[in-house]
Amino acid sequence: MSESKAFSDDALVELLRRGDEDAFASLYRLHQTRLYRFAYHMSGSHSIAEDSVQETFLALMRQPERFDPERGNVSAYLFGIARNHVLRAIERERRLDPLEAEETASGANVHANGQLPAHERAIEGIERAGYDGAGALAHLERHERIEGVRRAVLLLPPTYREVVVLCDLEQRTYADVAERLGCPVGTVRSRLNRARGLLLAKLGTRVTHENAAASETGRTQRMRAGGRI
Repeated sequence: MSESKAFSDDALVELLRRGDEDAFASLYRLHQTRLYRFAYHMSGSHSIAEDSVQETFLALMRQPERFDPERGNVSAYLFGIARNHVLRAIERERRLDPLEAEETASGANVHANGQLPAHERAIEGIERAGYDGAGALAHLERHERIEGVRRAVLLLPPTYREVVVLCDLEQRTYADVAERLGCPVGTVRSRLNRARGLLLAKLGTRVTHENAAASETGRTQRMRAGGRI
């Protein structure tokens, strides 16, 4: 059924119930990217994101009859399944040795998926783009700031992390996020305000440490230049 992509989500699920494989492929193409992005932003792990997406669509394929259009749309239904998998994975990671958990959160586990660490990907991108001098430095600094925010997001408790991911990183409306999380819009707003406050505190602490280190380095260099050490 090559024209299945023209059907609505509800119609595709109905076709899936009847065994239409093209309907499943269409649903996967329509929703896979968003689900993967959410899972990755929540976990910082490509493997967790891949597993969550796979398990979500396996659940849909095995039991399409569990989707009830009167309780919400297909997108929200799939999101709910993926979210449960991600939260369980995050809880498992939390029980790991702190060092292992930190490596997972920082993205160090991407080696298992054949990908370079974030800073090496940034350098590779600079080489491909042909940056030089100040342009290369500015690109690296911008990349480091983005990576710093992502790492800070991963340090938030899941309840706050998911509202930042959905509202700030994925730019969803408060109403949409409230529907997906099953809570009032006011709760989304209060969680997001709290999450942003925590993020600012974490990023502020990081900047303070970096500034202190830079100041100490500068002081040492000045003392050496003056012959005092």
